[in-house]
Amino acid sequence: MKAWSDLYIPPLDARFPLADLSLHDTATSSVKPLARKSIYRIYVCGITPYDATHLGHANTYLTFDLVNRYLRATGAEVNFVENITDIDDPLLERAARDGIDWKELAHSQIELFKSDMVALHVIPPAHYIGAVEAIPEVISAIKTLQEKGTVYKVDQDLYFEVRSDSDFGLRSNLSQPEMLEIFEQRGGDPLKPGKKDPLDALLWLAQRPNEPGWESEFGSGRPGWHIECCAIALNYLDIAEDDATSIDIQGGGSDLIFPHHEMSAAQSKMINGREFATHYVHAGMIGLDGEKMSKSKGNLVLVSNLLKEGRDAMAIRLALLSHHYRSDHMWTDTDLVNAEEFMKQLRIALSRMEVAPTDATINEIIAALSNDLDTPTAIKALRNWLADTDAGNIGGSPGELSRAIDTLLGIAF
Repeated sequence: MKAWSDLYIPPLDARFPLADLSLHDTATSSVKPLARKSIYRIYVCGITPYDATHLGHANTYLTFDLVNRYLRATGAEVNFVENITDIDDPLLERAARDGIDWKELAHSQIELFKSDMVALHVIPPAHYIGAVEAIPEVISAIKTLQEKGTVYKVDQDLYFEVRSDSDFGLRSNLSQPEMLEIFEQRGGDPLKPGKKDPLDALLWLAQRPNEPGWESEFGSGRPGWHIECCAIALNYLDIAEDDATSIDIQGGGSDLIFPHHEMSAAQSKMINGREFATHYVHAGMIGLDGEKMSKSKGNLVLVSNLLKEGRDAMAIRLALLSHHYRSDHMWTDTDLVNAEEFMKQLRIALSRMEVAPTDATINEIIAALSNDLDTPTAIKALRNWLADTDAGNIGGSPGELSRAIDTLLGIAF
């Protein structure tokens, strides 16, 4: 599937050294550095396209856009893969509810998502892969798991034995009761008769009446959620033979820690014998009116609607970056109003011939981002620079600062 259009990223002058990027790893509950490498492999879970991009989605994709930008600024290549779960129960249910073909619904929402990402100045992934186009890879992955003796049948469906991975549960750090509760809340089927373990993960769903299916040696059906991402990551990220883990970063929102990322990682480990990721990185949840923003609750602030209202796309980006990526927080229009005003002030200041010194500000932004993407501190550095400029200090390069803000924070002027 074609991603959105590529964008130009200004180069950062070599006199600005970049420290190793440190990120919080969910599995170890600690902030730890990424090893310096010439190529990084990142997999980020994409949308299920049955509704438009809300600010919770945007927060996740801006987070990993910052990671992508920082690693590229070090001179490294970034192989960034993102999926689209373009066949799943919620998509089929929404299409049935609205009397529309599920493929038409998926296509329209994927295109809307792409336009939102362009507006928010997000670097496109190197590979943007739909679950439907990855079905051959999914079938191959299931066959490998069968050969490893980790697959069994319940009626006509296939399941993965999660306990075949001795590290199952260590990435999410949850107790058995917690896993069971979350599994049921997030699309799992712990009470299904015939399962060996209530947490065992669906690999292949046999075709149901009036639902789509794809032919395989297991019968006509479609992929389970977790094996979809596992298969796409292992097939599109050019896994290095000498790396201890399959990829460098598994990313997504914190609502994917369990079951999705835990189960995808377990399946991956059983396929190739290696821990899936060096870092499991998760963005916080965005709420509205006291509750997490989600499609199921319907309490959504959609990026596309804000743009239709004439709100500044870069201000939307800035408003989200004003909170640390791992923090859960409530969205308010005040955040956006404040960001719009700050963007206005920055544009005026950066259009001046004489501005306050900029080298220290760029170095402060780099230092903040290298420390677990500390965007609030990076933005504070810009506010301090703006105050110094308004106070009449001179000696800086507005063009260089503008380019650095674009390169590192993704805010274009």
